[in-house]
Amino acid sequence: MQWYQLEQRYGSGVYAQKDIALVRGEGTRVWDDQGRVYIDCVGGHGVAVLGHNHPAVVEAVHRQMQRLTICPPSYPNDTRARCMERLGTLVPGLNRVFLANSGTEAVEGAIKFARYSTGRPKIIAAKRGFHGRTLGALSATWNRKYREPFEPLVPEFDHGTFNKLETFEALVDEDTAAVILEVVQGEGGVHPATTEFLQGVQNLVRERGALLIIDEVQTGMGRTGRLFAFQHHGIEPDIVALAKGIAGGFPMGAVLLGPRVKPGKPGIHGSTFGGNPVAAAACLATLEVLQRENLPERAARLGAWFLERLRAIQSPLIREVRGLGLMVGVELRTKVAPYIQALTREGVLALPAGLTVLRFLPPLTISQEELEQVARALERVLP
Repeated sequence: MQWYQLEQRYGSGVYAQKDIALVRGEGTRVWDDQGRVYIDCVGGHGVAVLGHNHPAVVEAVHRQMQRLTICPPSYPNDTRARCMERLGTLVPGLNRVFLANSGTEAVEGAIKFARYSTGRPKIIAAKRGFHGRTLGALSATWNRKYREPFEPLVPEFDHGTFNKLETFEALVDEDTAAVILEVVQGEGGVHPATTEFLQGVQNLVRERGALLIIDEVQTGMGRTGRLFAFQHHGIEPDIVALAKGIAGGFPMGAVLLGPRVKPGKPGIHGSTFGGNPVAAAACLATLEVLQRENLPERAARLGAWFLERLRAIQSPLIREVRGLGLMVGVELRTKVAPYIQALTREGVLALPAGLTVLRFLPPLTISQEELEQVARALERVLP
């Protein structure tokens, strides 16, 4: 408990910490300071899409750190340029890129680009949505628990009901800069959007001169069975916010910008560490592995199997199992905290999505045998 005590003594107090200290990771497994091993279905809240310490990412970071670790965005850099080129060719039309350091920063950038581009103030988000904790991203986030301590927040934000197009039709008007949505709500309980809803919102913003921002911070980089979750639904967002798995565990965020977004002017936005060469190298390595090993397709196949396996569990506590790819939620009829603790004792790390939903975000490299172990552990802890 030494590390727990030190972090409690010197920390800010904003994290509800677990009683195990993680000190090593490899692939789909992590080890605590007592040598106990766990199948990691938290993965840094979905960051570890390639697992922990993937050799390609480690090698790319090591090699770049020997050359150049920081280069301000005002100076072109070879690694950053190749990274931007790669990101800018992932989706036809989304060929301009702003690089940042986190998902919250990516969302903040997306909001600023939308307001700058349209000259309008309003941002419409969804109830149950989560977009980050800085003041702009927090204003788009729905949960009162996160919002209330910091109110008043940024003005001109409002929220419609997820998967109910009519509520967005009532909110989007001539003052609306953008609608921001998750394709699968993560923190909000692992709720997938319908194609009808997403296509309806896209048509709505086109008709009313606003932009569509898709927050792919948690769903992107192959998590849901496609490189980006919006690709399941045939929509064409104007702005996409990325982070988490984009650099295989290294801190990075990005904003992809489409043709309806006005090009920025020097100085309207920026980031000291955004697009630093080490993060760019990690991103390039991650994208190469995702493509070479067909990990999005693997996530689709294993995720479909895992959903059906969990739905076969006979427990009166399970209300619903839902998700997309390897982003899976199990809604219980009671609070999940005791069952997360019980899973930890069984050697499985999971996380909540609200008070009553167990969330699994394993590496995309996880095996079917390991997912079976996770399912059996859940069977053991549920009555």
